[in-house]
Amino acid sequence: MKHNKKRNTAFIYETLTRELTKAIVDKDATRKVNVLALLKEFFNQGQVLAKELELYRVLLETTNIQTKVAERLLAETKTAHGNLNESIIFDAQSRVIAAINKGLGKELWANFVPNFKSLASVNAIFNPKVTLKKKVLFEQAIVDRMSHAPESTQATGMQPIDSLTYNSFIKKFNKKFGVLLREQKELLNHFVTSFADDGFELRVYLNEELSRLKQTLGTSAESAPDTAISQKVNEVIKYLEGFRHRDFTADDLSRILKTQELVEELAAHD
Repeated sequence: MKHNKKRNTAFIYETLTRELTKAIVDKDATRKVNVLALLKEFFNQGQVLAKELELYRVLLETTNIQTKVAERLLAETKTAHGNLNESIIFDAQSRVIAAINKGLGKELWANFVPNFKSLASVNAIFNPKVTLKKKVLFEQAIVDRMSHAPESTQATGMQPIDSLTYNSFIKKFNKKFGVLLREQKELLNHFVTSFADDGFELRVYLNEELSRLKQTLGTSAESAPDTAISQKVNEVIKYLEGFRHRDFTADDLSRILKTQELVEELAAHD
């Protein structure tokens, strides 16, 4: 999904607060004052961007509630967002974007925001231009996350991963297992970056990728019903069907990577 982060109110706020922290650490009083001025102008109580930001927070920060409550909360949040004036939001975003570019510099947009994917996913729910299919997938993932207790990064060992760490991970994986398929790289990308958003985008991606793998394997099994390959294919299909009902693990990553390779080999022999 293409995402314009400059039109994401929550991202604008996050990158400004991170810039404020940097200014404080660097003891840059002038930059600190300039960032604070923008935060006060556009995100003070009553401002339209502050109202939209609050709706982002409802979906991003709510956890450990019943599924039905999560679904109701999502519906009410969408309704509340629909009551906001889209043109006024767009105008406010345009003004803060211009103010940032002029007063702080365009390099501010390169600030690393660990929960960027989560912000982009909620933005997709609010965005009327996103396709219905993707919107439903994002909404289901949001409900799933709100209805589960948050896991501490200490307990899981998961920490936000930046692009440098990701590239290093990919190089090591390629060295160990050889050149990756395009689909395998995409899966790894979602897996690595999932540590920054609690697996939100990964679950959305897996919903489509597992359907693709099952469909392809099912076709192969039907074309060779009595072979050993067919038996193996059916075992993989059974595994993929059961996976939807539990959490994703490193072992699942390995098995799905191998399944992607199997699908590629079967396609090459057709």
